[in-house]
Amino acid sequence: MIDFRHETFLALCEIKSYTKTAEYLHITQPAVSQHIKHLENLYGGKLFIYSGKELLLTERGQKLYDYTKRISVDCRKIKDELVKSKNTTISFGATLTIGEYIMPDVISRIMKLYPDIHFNMYVENTSILLKKLENGDISFAVIEGFFDKSCYDYELFRNEPFIGICSPDSQYATKSCSVDELVDNRLILREKGSGTRAIFENVLFEKNLSPESFNGILEIGSLNAIKKLVSYNAGVSFMYLAAAGEEIRQGKLSPIKLSNWNVAHEFNFVYTKNIIYEDEIRHVISMFKENN
Repeated sequence: MIDFRHETFLALCEIKSYTKTAEYLHITQPAVSQHIKHLENLYGGKLFIYSGKELLLTERGQKLYDYTKRISVDCRKIKDELVKSKNTTISFGATLTIGEYIMPDVISRIMKLYPDIHFNMYVENTSILLKKLENGDISFAVIEGFFDKSCYDYELFRNEPFIGICSPDSQYATKSCSVDELVDNRLILREKGSGTRAIFENVLFEKNLSPESFNGILEIGSLNAIKKLVSYNAGVSFMYLAAAGEEIRQGKLSPIKLSNWNVAHEFNFVYTKNIIYEDEIRHVISMFKENN
């Protein structure tokens, strides 16, 4: 286990204030300063510097943070393994499309095969899930959006088609067209920052278009609300096939037959590098993939 001075260091990295760190840890501010000074002497240099009033990590401090955070997560995992009961709980995260439209089926199949396994699933955007991963709140995340592949270990879950959708009453429900022909329509899409939005904007960029090329934009944070509005012929949208598949099968939505459009995107399992329980995570990932 990491010692109390490294715990103080991690807290100061997150809180970025000696005074507030002291309050959080229920110790005095001089004690916080002494802990950091001890570590600076131990590791041979400054760990923090001030830029104006902002407390920043030095290069040495950033390296210590990366190593200490990893050790802290591993220590927590060891403790959980030693004290857990017969039943196993798997905590993981998933982005919106995956969490709402793919994971329920996968989890239900796994639970029928392994009734002693329990799940805690957090459905959040990519940036929040990566933060939870770094903090050790989840063992892995299943992500549809972009992430820095040099910073994490990852494994492909599946390639998911990304499609255009319209109302069955739309003129585009029965004819082929190009993306350029759709720009006269209102575009209904997720808010900025969502993984689905980022994928779509990248595809448009490659075609010298943007969401602003369309005849009006309606931004909504709910995929279900987007699908309902599209079914009412209020506009067109783009999303993963997994999110719209049920409504397409029921005849409530129609896929748009787009020319020169063969877009799919990776859904990936993502976990931190060099963790001591990597074999366990890979076993769980294999279980998810087998029941996909």
